[in-house]
Amino acid sequence: MTIEQTITKRYNKYNILNIFYFRQHRFALSRGFAAMTDLISLARQNGFTHVAPVNLSAAVPLDEVRDMCRADRCGCFGKNWACPPHCGTVDQAARRLAQYRAGLLVQTTGELADQFDYDGMTVLSRLHRKRFLNFARQARLVSPGCLPLSAGPCTLCARCTCPDKPCRHPKQRLSSMEAYGLFVSDVCVRSGLAYNYGPNTLTYTACVFYDSEE
Repeated sequence: MTIEQTITKRYNKYNILNIFYFRQHRFALSRGFAAMTDLISLARQNGFTHVAPVNLSAAVPLDEVRDMCRADRCGCFGKNWACPPHCGTVDQAARRLAQYRAGLLVQTTGELADQFDYDGMTVLSRLHRKRFLNFARQARLVSPGCLPLSAGPCTLCARCTCPDKPCRHPKQRLSSMEAYGLFVSDVCVRSGLAYNYGPNTLTYTACVFYDSEE
């Protein structure tokens, strides 16, 4: 084989590989776009008030947020399998989030009669929880391996088995954004969403992290 033939053969092989990798990359991008558009469509179908992609640079677990969980104002610290310390350390949360290349924030915003409208708060909380439970189930079908993070502790069971017995639904349970150490208001603002929509309103925020190439 002459030098010219060797060069031509190598050039053709290089071009074939380039075409292969380009097609694979384009296919991965198209799948990622499809996953994102599917999740956005599902979020809107579930009735969320606001939807936006997560700014991943803002999704950084913080010890300070975990300390707020440790204060146990919600009464779930150490009493819910999806809450700290059972959901893992801050470092483990950071490693888990680093696996994902995209995320979607979803919010339910409602108006209250006044700042003491506890009935309105309860109704809105239940509405958001119902929406997100359904959305999380759908997201896991569209993007297996995704990580849904709710607003507040997991409520799949009327009473959590923690710490006496194993979790009844380890694959379906939902940790909160705060449990993963995320400063929710900062994540929202840096992702282009408000956290507070004005006087006499209340907003619940949740999200789903997923691999954009799934």
